[in-house]
Amino acid sequence: MPALTPKERVNRLFRREPIDTMPIFSGMGMVTKQAIEKMGIRFASVHTTAENLAISARTTAQMYGFDAVIVPYDMCTIPEALGRGISLYAEADGILYPTVPSKWETLDQVDIDDDFLSKARMPIVDGAFDLLKTQNSGNFALGAWLLGPFTMAGQVIELSILLKGVKKDKDRVEAFLSRMTDLVVKAAKHYESLGVDYITIREMGSGTDLLSPRMWKTLIGPNLKRVFDAVSIPTVNHICGSTDLIIEMMNECGATAVSVDQKNNVAESRKKLGNDALILGNFDPYGTLVQMDAAAVAPVIKKCIDDGVDAVWPGCDIWPDVVPENMTAYVNTLREHGRRPTPAVGRL
Repeated sequence: MPALTPKERVNRLFRREPIDTMPIFSGMGMVTKQAIEKMGIRFASVHTTAENLAISARTTAQMYGFDAVIVPYDMCTIPEALGRGISLYAEADGILYPTVPSKWETLDQVDIDDDFLSKARMPIVDGAFDLLKTQNSGNFALGAWLLGPFTMAGQVIELSILLKGVKKDKDRVEAFLSRMTDLVVKAAKHYESLGVDYITIREMGSGTDLLSPRMWKTLIGPNLKRVFDAVSIPTVNHICGSTDLIIEMMNECGATAVSVDQKNNVAESRKKLGNDALILGNFDPYGTLVQMDAAAVAPVIKKCIDDGVDAVWPGCDIWPDVVPENMTAYVNTLREHGRRPTPAVGRL
């Protein structure tokens, strides 16, 4: 049987169908400095045109042998479209991601434009998806990601306001988070309509480093479930930080797969969720691909496989300033050890 295409490999994984080898992909940013340098542009410019987004994603995938491309790269597209502005750091020579310069100071100031999908850089992201679909010479899977409702809220209003309000102004905070959930649902269904293959919802600020399991169950879980129930294509529930105490609740939200970072004990999570659950994770992308010696990379990646993940995913965005030798070690280790079955996905 001929080898699967990258797109087939990723899509079959999400359907829990046998594949030839573990796909190399992520649900977060995967752009690298080497691709941007090849394009001859500054890092800040990559966020500003559909062509730069699409070419940088595709070039990175081609350079390192990834099975998917994913855009956008920064967390500010929707906050910017809601009128919160953007700091692009256009003159910076190094790697500085855009940030939101202005947040609402109170719940009374919140004003969500129903037409946000047509504002600011949102059409640029749409254009990048279109280019990646029509110029997909490598037949890569096409991924999108969105912040979860709680983390999205933290981009447009100070999280301290929400956390204090949970006790003092519970009804208004819950109503605001419900509006954030509506917004995420609308964006996710829009990306689905554009033909992406999978969507990752990144509820990054909701690990038990910040929220108690009890608060997670009442404040985070129901809104995430509403997002995943609204989307028909494969979805991933990704949460950074400590998730051992909430992994079962994460899985109950209804996403196709759960994704965790290096703080999660994946071997224990596998025992808790069983072999039918799709678990993705869980190495530290900065520590592994930027800071380590290349010889130390393979054991990190292999441990993820040994601990029972169905696909080795970075715990966050791959930091663009990767060491090429480390990336090669990462990819080669997956190609070598990813041919054996994983708990939820067999092999051809």
